[in-house]
Amino acid sequence: MGRGSDSTPVRVDLDGVPTYLADSMQFMLEFGCRLSPGGAYYLMPSFRGEPADRTHLCQFFHSEAEIVGGLDSVMGTVEEYLRHLAEGLLVHGRAAILDAAGTVDHLEELAGSAALPRITFDEAVARLRSSPEFVAEPEPGSRSLTRAGERELIEQFGGYVWVTHMDHLSVPFYQAFAPGDPGKALSADLLFGIGETVGSGERHTDAAELERALRLHEVPADHYQWYVTMKERHPLRTSGFGLGVERFLLWAMKHEDIRDLALLLRFNGQQILP
Repeated sequence: MGRGSDSTPVRVDLDGVPTYLADSMQFMLEFGCRLSPGGAYYLMPSFRGEPADRTHLCQFFHSEAEIVGGLDSVMGTVEEYLRHLAEGLLVHGRAAILDAAGTVDHLEELAGSAALPRITFDEAVARLRSSPEFVAEPEPGSRSLTRAGERELIEQFGGYVWVTHMDHLSVPFYQAFAPGDPGKALSADLLFGIGETVGSGERHTDAAELERALRLHEVPADHYQWYVTMKERHPLRTSGFGLGVERFLLWAMKHEDIRDLALLLRFNGQQILP
């Protein structure tokens, strides 16, 4: 897991072997890019150890993809994907959206949108005046936006904004270093709806940069030796994204509690049937 991760692992026992359920299959998708130049994609459940609340589920559906290319390429892919999803809902789910949200104007706006606005994390902090209500800093060089900070930026930009180049210590180790500034990561979060709805980033191309990041984040390299070996044998520039499906649908429905969007609601530590 390491510094910068916002996820608590979920451990289960499989025939006596301690096993952790995936909160993301990004590493597998990176491997897939080395087999398929067109990229790799999946849609499946993800598992988190944190308690559920109005904006967060313990088990949710994750739409993730990895492509060959850099951060700008994957951000463009995300925008095309979202426009495609909005168009699909307008064609196949218009009546349901109208019934729930009372309008489809937001879908039509997204479907016909141009490039979405972008700001760097430092620019976001300046806009928010470094207010503790909006910007958290659990340790020096590891700042992040609070949910209130995300909502404030969404309001300022009229609904959508990319925030790029976060403090590297505030994101997971696998995000690439920004050229010329190793304190920043080539990462980008797209804020809309309840806040961060898509997270994306460029990965380390080779083993040397990956090992540098592991040391910075104080993650033992032997825990990720296969990942280091893959970068040694098959260096490749890739980038990927993850879309929280229920968060996207929450925005589409103009609803306020993500727990109402779960196909089968689950809370960690409780046995719920079916």
